[in-house]
Amino acid sequence: MASRSASSRPLAARRFARVHVVDDAAIGQEARATADDHSAVRLWLRLLSCSAQIEQHIRTRLRERFGTTLPRFDYLAQLERHPDGLRLSDLSRYMMVTGGNVTVLTTQLIADGMVERLQDPSDGRSTLVRLTTAGRRRFLRMAAEHEEWLVDLLAGFEPAHRNALYELLGRLRVHLSPGADATPSPSTPSRPARARHTP
Repeated sequence: MASRSASSRPLAARRFARVHVVDDAAIGQEARATADDHSAVRLWLRLLSCSAQIEQHIRTRLRERFGTTLPRFDYLAQLERHPDGLRLSDLSRYMMVTGGNVTVLTTQLIADGMVERLQDPSDGRSTLVRLTTAGRRRFLRMAAEHEEWLVDLLAGFEPAHRNALYELLGRLRVHLSPGADATPSPSTPSRPARARHTP
């Protein structure tokens, strides 16, 4: 007997999401995916779902343990990596958020005594923001626990799979980088592609 086409099967039978493992309460964006979707769509939805699931876990822990938010943690993490300070425009770029969002966070964290403004030594017309001593001390406590949360969260995910996924996502980042799909103009001789190295 001829099998039915994928499009004629009930929607529930065509779910791409692994409903036998992930229940409806946690399935997130993948609830929209079906076996008929293009693999690019399925991959996008899976990445969104994984990111949202991990972020929700971290947001909850930060709120419960430190009474803070993930954007504030990310802001402080950038400054911890740049002890001499950063311009707000650089913070905005590193955090991939708008300048307005960075300005609001800056005002809040200065009021909390975790961040301070100072004049940019390379340009007297500009200002930098950097961690205060108290801000750095508090951030390092949060960062230590943040790492523990992630280690615990991924503890059951085999190291070989984790390393392979890290490598593949690095390749995806390179692929998505500006200019990655650029093709030479007809008047420009093509050159052999150089190997790209990812972390």
